[in-house]
Amino acid sequence: MLLVLNGPNLNRLGLREPGVYGSQTLEDLERLCEGWGAELSVTVTCRQSNFEGQLLEWVHEAQEQGFAGIVINPGALTHYSYALRDAIAGQPLPVVEVHISNVDAREEFRHRSVTAAVCRGKISGLGFLGYRLAMEALTEGGT
Repeated sequence: MLLVLNGPNLNRLGLREPGVYGSQTLEDLERLCEGWGAELSVTVTCRQSNFEGQLLEWVHEAQEQGFAGIVINPGALTHYSYALRDAIAGQPLPVVEVHISNVDAREEFRHRSVTAAVCRGKISGLGFLGYRLAMEALTEGGT
């Protein structure tokens, strides 16, 4: 079982900056993730929150809920949330960080991730495909 977490503002996919994030919605992304999970023979649970504390709780509870790994797009929390970084570091599951856009080709403040260092890997700039690749890495022992 894999947990796919999306952070702040990702509920606005399809509406927010379509030139950066595309025209597909969060619902489209979640359907894709569930379908990819079926192809990989793994159950996928998708969750999104605009609240840092809720994301922390989901990370804290993931192992007890039977998840084998986490795919996370922390959104803007990537760049400053030491609380999320510590939550990821403080639990045993492998985590892959994903970003839809190429954060290294954007504003300077987006170039630094405080969460990536405690993740098994980071995928950036491949759109929704990055989620599939993260799921493959977690299910096929690539991490």
